[in-house]
Amino acid sequence: MSGGDMAKPLLGHQSIEGDPSITPAAGRTIGVLGSGDFARSLAIRLVCSGFKVVVGSRNPKRKAGLFPSAAEVTFQADAVKKTDVIFVAVFREHYSTLCDLADVLTGKILVDVSNNTEINHHKESNAEYLASLFPACTVVKGFNVVSAWTLQSGARDGNKQVLICSNNQEAKRTVAEIAQVMGFTPVDMGCMSSACEIENIPLRLLPAWKIPIFLALGLFLCFFTYNLIRQVIHPYIREQKNKLYKIPIEVVNTTLPCVAYVMLSLVYLPGVLAACLQLYYGTKYRRFPDWLDQWLQHRKQIGLLSFFCAALHAVYSLCLPMRRSHRYQLIETAVKQALEKKMNIWVEEEVWRMEIYISVGIIALGLLSLLAITSLPSIANSLNWREFSFIQSTLGFIALVISTLHTLTYGWSRAFDENQYKFYLPPTYTLTLLVPCTVILAKVIFSLPCIQQRLLRIRRGWEKGRYVKFVLPSATGEYSSGETSSNV
Repeated sequence: MSGGDMAKPLLGHQSIEGDPSITPAAGRTIGVLGSGDFARSLAIRLVCSGFKVVVGSRNPKRKAGLFPSAAEVTFQADAVKKTDVIFVAVFREHYSTLCDLADVLTGKILVDVSNNTEINHHKESNAEYLASLFPACTVVKGFNVVSAWTLQSGARDGNKQVLICSNNQEAKRTVAEIAQVMGFTPVDMGCMSSACEIENIPLRLLPAWKIPIFLALGLFLCFFTYNLIRQVIHPYIREQKNKLYKIPIEVVNTTLPCVAYVMLSLVYLPGVLAACLQLYYGTKYRRFPDWLDQWLQHRKQIGLLSFFCAALHAVYSLCLPMRRSHRYQLIETAVKQALEKKMNIWVEEEVWRMEIYISVGIIALGLLSLLAITSLPSIANSLNWREFSFIQSTLGFIALVISTLHTLTYGWSRAFDENQYKFYLPPTYTLTLLVPCTVILAKVIFSLPCIQQRLLRIRRGWEKGRYVKFVLPSATGEYSSGETSSNV
């Protein structure tokens, strides 16, 4: 990067040097080795937090203009001598250039902020490698999950957590105090062996979303292919009609609600399976299978993807009358009715079906929106557990029931129409009803008093086959003890 580019602030267009609010405060002196974007942002945030900052650079005269005037920019050796806490803001491959400073670094706290370009790119973490180069120093891993943007704009913009690990408790406490003064939340991740995991965190791309996204894509491809066969391929083979124009809008719009509906049911299906296992084994202390445990942990992401597909379906549906093909079809229908001299085309049943279908769909989308909003951490943190459970569990199940009504009113009596079975394939909506109806039926069964009470007892610690002590009063008024099986 050229010197002209480096001289520009990362955020905004105002020069840091011209800001009178950034003045050094009486406080601890912090060293920063490096003159890149991250080092510059780190220096700005430290100065704003009241620290005295000394930046060590191999070309201090050339790099001085890139840092706030409150920060002292000098040679690396001079910067190291003036402080006991030093942020090493250089890449791993440049660690060896600091070996000449080994003597003056003795006894210092080195904060390694580096990251790799690939997960587990090296056998040992960058922090462990730095510690091996400077055994006389105390190395702390931290600030690598914080971006230069967050540092310069403040902790209000971005993740506030700073993950810290080290083999020295006192050094971790010192770095944690610095992070708190800077407005971040330090999180102790343990000893230096955790550094590899911390360095992998910024490199992961939505790890909790991988399985739900593949699930949604798989469902979309399956339903899209099924609808393509029914809506495009069937009329082309049987009637020699070209319906390829339906692919971008109609086929996609028929597929999206299927995915949203099935995904919503998959949010509550693992809870049903978990309850069945607890009833079968008569205990809550038996571990679920790994696949079920993973499924339970991904329910939030599955629900959000369900809402995303439902929202797209609503937008696509609103755009249906805007299509040129739709206008042609309206004109063609009007001409046919005029030629046939049909004056009244009002069909009461179809009117009521469409009115109910749209109304129920709007309610279902509204409930899905509420579920999506309350799943956000900032909103969920403002709710107590009972409120959160009521919205996510009770209202979520109501959303599933209303979505089922939306699907049934869409189908109406089409399931009994022979013309709807193209290539002997049933209408798409009948396939989507299988999983949701299974979940709803299971929920109804679990609400029966005999099963509900048993499940409630299991979740409160009762176990089948476990013997418990009890105390009963005798005929003389004295108490006698005995034992009974808890499954009586």
